[in-house]
Amino acid sequence: MSALTPLIAGNWKMNKTRAQAEEYIQALLPAVSSVDAVDVAICVPFTALEAMVDSARGSRVEVYAQNMHQEPEGAFTGEVSATMLNDVGAQGVVLGHSERREHFGETDRALALKVPAALAAGMTPILCVGETEGERDNDDTDRKLRQQIKDALAGVRDERLAEVVIAYEPIWAIGTGRVASAEQAQEAIAFIRALVGDRDSSAAEKLRILYGGSVKPENAAELMALKDVNGALVGGASLEADSFAQIVLAGAG
Repeated sequence: MSALTPLIAGNWKMNKTRAQAEEYIQALLPAVSSVDAVDVAICVPFTALEAMVDSARGSRVEVYAQNMHQEPEGAFTGEVSATMLNDVGAQGVVLGHSERREHFGETDRALALKVPAALAAGMTPILCVGETEGERDNDDTDRKLRQQIKDALAGVRDERLAEVVIAYEPIWAIGTGRVASAEQAQEAIAFIRALVGDRDSSAAEKLRILYGGSVKPENAAELMALKDVNGALVGGASLEADSFAQIVLAGAG
């Protein structure tokens, strides 16, 4: 892994009441308190954001949202803005997760507005990209990644590119138990870094790119030892504090 500080982010998806979230954070904090070589974030449902910000305050664990609207306010029933996320203390936000794309019609056009909006609000955006099984089998991975990176980052100024975190999540490996081989993960993530480098080589060197897709304690160390991997976006394995803590420790080396 490169010299960049790894980021291990746990995406809870639509799980945990506030009481369950509180129990989780009280178990996680002591388990990761002595780890200083890695950044840690939990990406929680809107209902748990404020409680987790309060409980994690003063610790090394940051709290991220799982989505946001690109506008600061307006007639967008059911949506939440960066301003609102700031108001409860969220430090980052996941954008363009494959589940948002597949089930809720998230588009790269919307992401081109959301990513710079998150940056403008002082939050770290985790931009998710990745190919389907069909695209992988048809050797269409590079085209898909090129389009997603080009379109979603179109509104980000070159001098701010390095502030974006990109998560490569092969869609065929999310929640399936399948995982990209070390060779597949490194190849795709190196390609993503090269795409950013086409715009700004300095930003590409400073950019953190995570691997996401069935990351578990058993495979975390191998994945995060790859040259261009700077951490992990963890799904199911982040729902248990002990399991997530083990992945954090693997990221710390």
